[in-house]
Amino acid sequence: MSLFISQAHAAAEGSADGGGMQMIFMLVVFAAIFYFMIYRPQARRTKEHKSLMESISKNDEILTSGGLIGRVVKISAESEYVQIELNENNTIVIKRDFISAVLPKGTLKSI
Repeated sequence: MSLFISQAHAAAEGSADGGGMQMIFMLVVFAAIFYFMIYRPQARRTKEHKSLMESISKNDEILTSGGLIGRVVKISAESEYVQIELNENNTIVIKRDFISAVLPKGTLKSI
């Protein structure tokens, strides 16, 4: 038993100097990867979606995240809800955040 303990103790004493700089370098590399691969693209998508929400106006044809296609009938300035006409008989109210795209004019007629 004492043979194994002495070997483990001897291996721990031979550690190299400069391990702290390598750790700091690795942390900086991981932070850069996190920024460029995760944070930056998500911030760009959020900015694009926000500009899309601000550009929506009455009579725009839109696609919701649930897959519904309709025409914007009413936008209330004080609330976050939009009234959408799916066809002549059906209108629904959804939250602005669920609008995923503004479609080109005439899309509803072509479907």
